[in-house]
Amino acid sequence: MNLIARLARIKAAQAELISRAGGIDGAVATLETTGRSTIGRWNNADDPTLMSLDALIRLEAATGSSCMTAALAEMNGRRLADRDAEAAQQVSVMSRHAEAILQAGELMAAGAAAFADGKVSPNEAATIDRAAAQLERAIAEYRKTLAGIRASGGLSVVSGGN
Repeated sequence: MNLIARLARIKAAQAELISRAGGIDGAVATLETTGRSTIGRWNNADDPTLMSLDALIRLEAATGSSCMTAALAEMNGRRLADRDAEAAQQVSVMSRHAEAILQAGELMAAGAAAFADGKVSPNEAATIDRAAAQLERAIAEYRKTLAGIRASGGLSVVSGGN
């Protein structure tokens, strides 16, 4: 992965983390000592400013998401493993399915809007990438839930079913 692609991947993960924190205002509230303009630069795909390690750690802890850490690991050919597989089993398979379908629709809509004029601008590419990251996350969570169901011997999705 070349330097420009690495920066774009990190910037997309930063934007995702900021979004999970409640947007720029939510991240400001979480970080307390970091200004709105700084977080805005982190959130801007066209600005090369990268989030500090302290901010990354604090935002990931506050959101319960490791999307930045996962992106950094991915760029080095690694993957993160979830230690809490039992908690994933407790999530409704229908909710995970619905979220994956919703995120797939968001990705299709972003792509369709970008491709309508026959060109894809850098901003449109960033929008599509964010939608792809959200779909990727939704599918990963869905797969974890399904693995838990397989491991537990199945699941009835209707009340009183076998």
